Amino acid sequence: MSEEEREAKSQRPSTTPDAGAEARPTPVSQPPRSERGAPASHDQSAEAARAGEVNRDGMGEDETEAAPMDAEPADPLAEAQAEAAKLRDQLLRTAADFDNFRKRSRREMEETQRKAREDMLRELLPIFDNLERAAEHAKSATDVQALSQGIDLVMRQFVDTLGRLQVERVATVGQPFDPSLHEAIQHLETTEYPAGAVAHEVQAGYRVGERLVRPALVVVAKAPSGSADGAGETN
Repeated sequence: MSEEEREAKSQRPSTTPDAGAEARPTPVSQPPRSERGAPASHDQSAEAARAGEVNRDGMGEDETEAAPMDAEPADPLAEAQAEAAKLRDQLLRTAADFDNFRKRSRREMEETQRKAREDMLRELLPIFDNLERAAEHAKSATDVQALSQGIDLVMRQFVDTLGRLQVERVATVGQPFDPSLHEAIQHLETTEYPAGAVAHEVQAGYRVGERLVRPALVVVAKAPSGSADGAGETN
C-alpha cells in the first residue's frame, strides 16, 4: 500500500462503533398515520358529523311520519253520538231548572196575592165591625138622626181606609162623560148640566192608580128637545 492510500484511509470516518461510546438505537421506519389508525383530518370529522345529523334527522322524520300511522282514526259517528248525548243532558238540565223556576215563581206570586188579601181584609174588618154595631143598634134605636150620624161616621171611615189602600173613587157628576171611566145607562134631558156631562151617578166606580177596578154607572145629560142645542143634535 502506498503512502497516499494510507492518508486517504486515515481521513475516512470509522464505521466501527467505539467500545466506550453509548449505543444509539437505530430509528425504525413507521407506517403512514393513515395506516396506523391516526385520527381523521378536520374535513373527515366534519363529514362524519354531517352524516350523523342526517341520520338523526332522518330518524326523527321517520318517527314523526310513523306516529300518525300508529294512532287510530277518530270515528265520526262516535263523536256525533257523544256530542248529542252531551247536548241532551244540557237540555234536560235546562228544562228541569226552568220547571223549578216556574213553580217557584208561581208559589211566590200566590204568596204575594195571599198577603195582599190579608192586608186589605185587615183594613176592612174594623169597618165591618162598626157596621155590625150600627145594625144592632138600629133594631132598638128611637133617634133616627143619631143613627144616620153613626152611619155617616162609618162611611167616612170606609173612605179613609180606601185612601190608605190607594183606592180612589171615580169622579162622576158634572164631569164630561169618559167611556174609559164611565158606563152610561141613561140619557137625561136637562139644562142643569151641559150636554155630554154626567148628570147623575147610579153606582160609584173605583180605580187603583191608573188601573180601573170598576166603571161608574152614570146618567148622561142631553139638551132638551125644544132647545137650540137639541135641534142641532137632532139635525
